[in-house]
Amino acid sequence: MSKAVTDQSDRPKPGVIDRLRARYGWFDHVVRAQERYDDCQGNFFAAGMSYYTLFALFPMAMVGFSVGGFLLSRRPEVLDEIERRIKHSIPGEFGNELVTLMDSAISSRASVGVIGLAAAAWVGLTWMANLREALSEMWETRSGKQGFVSSKVSDLLTMMWAFGAMLATIALTALSDPKLMRSVLRWLGVPDFTLLGGLLRVASLLMAATVSWLLFTWMIARLPRESVSFSSAMEAGAIAAVGYELFKQAGSVYLQSVINGPAGAVFGPVLGLLVFAYVTARLILFATVWAATSADNLRTD
Repeated sequence: MSKAVTDQSDRPKPGVIDRLRARYGWFDHVVRAQERYDDCQGNFFAAGMSYYTLFALFPMAMVGFSVGGFLLSRRPEVLDEIERRIKHSIPGEFGNELVTLMDSAISSRASVGVIGLAAAAWVGLTWMANLREALSEMWETRSGKQGFVSSKVSDLLTMMWAFGAMLATIALTALSDPKLMRSVLRWLGVPDFTLLGGLLRVASLLMAATVSWLLFTWMIARLPRESVSFSSAMEAGAIAAVGYELFKQAGSVYLQSVINGPAGAVFGPVLGLLVFAYVTARLILFATVWAATSADNLRTD
């Protein structure tokens, strides 16, 4: 009897974290998710996704220059006005070099567009393949690989759908800005009054959050190499959508505060995009871990 009492007294008492985990189920889930995230090197995968996101900017910029070149070649008066403003804003040899560079880009718009599209497709497919691998690692799933052609076609369609959904959420969030909302109402010929503008801003935010929720739920459940149930991903998708919308609002405030100065106008958007890509990748990966460590999935495992 005394030996049993001694053994119980020698046992280490549970710490504060252990007691909180035993008392609150949601806190236990947070700790489980963070442990899985660290074990699966979530920050490493988020940094890799940020690199590929920034790398994709260059071919996308080439495509943008090509489209702009085709448009400006049909509007010579607009091109002359742009060149005049460049020379006025940047006098001297540097301004002339910019004009020469723009003229050469317009003259080679077809080749720039083809190269940009090819590079954008390659970078985009690489981005999507790495995203699938990162999400699969969070789920700790490894199924048989698809064929090369079928996997690339699937990645291409998925990339286009995800890119369009992300653009839709960003556009809807941008409509919540009061100045932009008044401009849109003025362009549509709708009289602007306070109540209507406020209702439309709230509606745009709710629509953006809904699209984000559907997008993240689908990414968490279907992008891993082995598909999982939507039911376990819906709650995680809602968490990622709320964090994504809050971060977009904070990012808009950041850009407005840094682009006023000359240095901020050059480096602010680049740094903002880098932070945006990294935080978004972390949100998606942590939300995936949240779904993977839910009680239902742990019981299934």
